[in-house]
Amino acid sequence: MEGMIYGVHPVLEALESGQEVDRIFVVRGRSEAVDPILEAAKARNVHVKFVPVEKLERLTRKNHQGVVAFISAVGFASLEHVVSMAYERGETPLIVVLDRVTDVRNVGAIARSAECCGAHALVIPEQNAAPMNADAVKSSAGALLRLPVCREKNLSHALSFLEQSGLSIVGCTEKGDSLLADADLSLPVAIVLGSEEDGISPPVWKGCRTHAKIPTVGELGSLNVSVAAGMALYEALRQRTSLG
Repeated sequence: MEGMIYGVHPVLEALESGQEVDRIFVVRGRSEAVDPILEAAKARNVHVKFVPVEKLERLTRKNHQGVVAFISAVGFASLEHVVSMAYERGETPLIVVLDRVTDVRNVGAIARSAECCGAHALVIPEQNAAPMNADAVKSSAGALLRLPVCREKNLSHALSFLEQSGLSIVGCTEKGDSLLADADLSLPVAIVLGSEEDGISPPVWKGCRTHAKIPTVGELGSLNVSVAAGMALYEALRQRTSLG
């Protein structure tokens, strides 16, 4: 499960030893001693956030030396490997892409639905994503330990790779101009879902070749992202099996 480590040498050792570091907090106005950590984090695509010293003091009262890191509870997979292995096994890839979904409970619920419906991977961005911590694993009922999670530096580039790999890119959004049930999810597909606050971001929206909506009749007009994901994944499962 996710753990917290602090101090220049322990954090640098974690990075250099290949541990799955989820994120690093570095105090603003840092000393040069932290520079090797910044270089190692950049090389390994680990998100670094510069914070006031008060933030670190709230995390630990011990000598943190201006740096605190969190070890991920989840191991990250290569998106290229996941897609390649799905094709090699003769399976039809089904990938779930989360654009800035930051609530661990939503991510956990989505991962649980994805695993149950046969998805091959969950794709999240390096920044503006829920931490892959113990709460996320618990919310997923352990699905995050079974379902490959791919952490990508740039979701637009990830969608481009998926499209080049033969997947249809379907954005699930209430702003869609077609119905999700009309999209052919029996083909290789990536289902894209946006943030709890404002949905799919403009750059990711451009990478979606289909913008499909789940019809609603209530006054709210939109669904919780984890509920929308569950419905979209069930529709994919229904089209791929004899359920429907």
